[in-house]
Amino acid sequence: MRDLLNDLEDGKTPAELDPIRRAQSTMKKPLPKRFYKDVAVAAQEEGGFAVQLDGKSVRTPSANTVLLPNEATALLVAREYEAQGDEIDPATMPVTRLVNTAIDGVAAHAQTVLEDVLRYVTGDLVCYRAPSPERLVELQAQAWDPVLDWAQQHMGAHFVLAEGVIHVEQPREAIAAVSAYMRHKNEPFRLAALHVMTTLMGSALLSLAVEARELTPDEAWSAAHVDEDWNIGLWGADSEAMLRRSARQRDMMGAATLLRALDD
Repeated sequence: MRDLLNDLEDGKTPAELDPIRRAQSTMKKPLPKRFYKDVAVAAQEEGGFAVQLDGKSVRTPSANTVLLPNEATALLVAREYEAQGDEIDPATMPVTRLVNTAIDGVAAHAQTVLEDVLRYVTGDLVCYRAPSPERLVELQAQAWDPVLDWAQQHMGAHFVLAEGVIHVEQPREAIAAVSAYMRHKNEPFRLAALHVMTTLMGSALLSLAVEARELTPDEAWSAAHVDEDWNIGLWGADSEAMLRRSARQRDMMGAATLLRALDD
């Protein structure tokens, strides 16, 4: 599964190469020079929108044409190309990398990707609560209980809570309810974005709440880091860890932006 969701500019998966190491790897080798002047979006006769560099359609690393379902999504990719300076830095193009992954990997393996997201549901972050201290317990409840309530109301999925990190088996009915809900989310671009958000936050339920616009991307990102932020408040922040978090957040926001554009 991880081999499918290639970070195609580097030939590695998000799980194999975290954002900070990806950036370091990119620094070790010269970035390609910007070879184009003009960036445009063009409607295609066969449907969809292509991104064009000096009149030529952009292709994925596997040589597939980058064909987006609507103008809004195509403009996201075009803006990332426009924003490049003298060199092209893939680390600053999260939507483009995600689109490439969707076209070259997810499109042919949608069921496998969907099942990988569902695996997160069986041990979702929002179901595992701290036994103490009281304030952390309150913060987790404030951030996570509304997501569980939404899942029950809109998907019919009731989840069991656990204290600590000991795995608790979730009801089969809950997993089946989420699975049924996600069957309608299997377009490659949407599914790729959900998968990236899920892996970065450790929660499929937070990702689905963003997709449903129950949470904003910022709210979901904060909810995914309640424990981390609590520890930072106690012990302070580690600069390298915060750099990694910032890089992950950029990828998360790119995926969330793509989701929103799909519905425009």
